[in-house]
Amino acid sequence: MAQNQNLADLSAAGVSVWLDDLSRGRLETGNLAQLVAEKSVVGVTTNPSIFQAALKGPEYQAQLHELAGRGANVDDTVRALTTDDVRNACDLLAPQYEASGGVDGRVSIEVDPRLAHDTEGTVAQAVELWKIVDRPNLLIKIPATLAGLPAITRVIAEGISVNVTLIFSVERHRAVIDAYLAGLEAAKAAGHDLATIHSVASFFVSRVDTEIDARLEKIGTDAALALRGKAGVANARLAYAAYQEVFESGARFAELAKAGARVQRPLWASTGVKNPDYPDTLYVTELVAAHTVNTMPEKTLDAVADHGTVSGDTVTGTAAASQEVFDAVAGTGVDLADVFDKLESEGVEKFEVSWNELLEATAASLAAAS
Repeated sequence: MAQNQNLADLSAAGVSVWLDDLSRGRLETGNLAQLVAEKSVVGVTTNPSIFQAALKGPEYQAQLHELAGRGANVDDTVRALTTDDVRNACDLLAPQYEASGGVDGRVSIEVDPRLAHDTEGTVAQAVELWKIVDRPNLLIKIPATLAGLPAITRVIAEGISVNVTLIFSVERHRAVIDAYLAGLEAAKAAGHDLATIHSVASFFVSRVDTEIDARLEKIGTDAALALRGKAGVANARLAYAAYQEVFESGARFAELAKAGARVQRPLWASTGVKNPDYPDTLYVTELVAAHTVNTMPEKTLDAVADHGTVSGDTVTGTAAASQEVFDAVAGTGVDLADVFDKLESEGVEKFEVSWNELLEATAASLAAAS
């Protein structure tokens, strides 16, 4: 079966198509393999909410019974179930990893969200997950909290590839880039092969529109209402401009590139449209640029496959216009710093809630299986 043309066009424009979902059912039924074969999928991202939904499936019951019989506790059980799925997905995507020289074929697994404000705990678990999964195409997800930034540097310094998640502002994105470069410098000093270290910076899109739109609607002026649905794309485009500034023309990265270092690609996350008034492909077709990743829920992937129009780069050269959007939003009275603080704290909280629900459900399943 040939690749869907719309998604093939997106890939040809330099956007790596990743699926924002994983379950044992997808692996065992061949669904993920089919998406790779027909819809240009060359990577997978997971998060606590995704696993919380996935582990309700019947495919996990046999392993749950086995773990219960061995007396495994809840945390060890969740770790075994999730890392097995991620390892198997890494193996499925190994051909894409090899064909892309290690750029794609990547699968992400997140550190326990309860560690979002614990640097030491994050570093320790990142190293542990890297060893447990034991695949070169793994990415360890670390949130871009203030405690996460030094953890990113230290984990990169160990030669471990990282997906930095929960980035909402360009200011924090710049701090994430700095953390990555510092990690590469430390890895180089420690003798690691920089060519084997990869990173993506997951910049959340739709949640920005959802929060800013609500504030614009509360203000209610014509000027405010006219700005709805514009901030998310503008914010991501400004993040890409920051990426270009550092990785395409920055002296600090140029020095590291001589030693084989790879760019830290922007990854567009939260690309499912929350507002039904907006086109369901908005956060894909408006964010087409080379050296980016778009990780999509399957609903968005299907929408792009069906009616997404890809007409080349829609990002490069848009920084000035994007800044005008943000200046206009601020001019209406929206407190952007408060927006980004709220989005980060809510993002961490949502993943914590999902993780705790996952632990509770697993505890119940273990009890039933013992």
